[in-house]
Order: sequence, then structure tokens, then C-alpha cells
Amino acid sequence: MSDQYALPDILERMYENQLALEAALMELTLWVEQRGSAEVGENVRGALHAIGENAGHIKQGLARLKVTQQQ
Repeated sequence: MSDQYALPDILERMYENQLALEAALMELTLWVEQRGSAEVGENVRGALHAIGENAGHIKQGLARLKVTQQQ
């Protein structure tokens, strides 16, 4: 199997997609809030908080996985 399809690399790309989606959602949240939908903005910010919390755990798990596979 090619190295580009190794599990750590696939998970890294999924993590990068998560960060991109988080950034896109934040842009949309700001746009919605500027148009007076504070309640919608609050709801989305709650979801973004969960995404941010999970991102740190994912990044640490990826780092450990890469170290384990290199050994």
C-alpha cells in the first residue's frame, strides 16, 4: 500500500478537513450574526466549541499514532 494511504496520513487529512470546516462555519456564523441572528450564532458557536475541543485530542492522537508506526 502506498504511504499516502497509510492510516496516519488519512487521519491527518480528515483532521485538516475538520479544521477547514470549522473555519468555514465561523465565517458563516459571523455573517449570520452581523445580520441580527444572535441566537443562531450562539448555537453554531456551541458546536464550534466542541469541534475545537476535539481538534486538540485528535492532533495529539495523530502524533502518538505516527510515533508508534515509526517504531
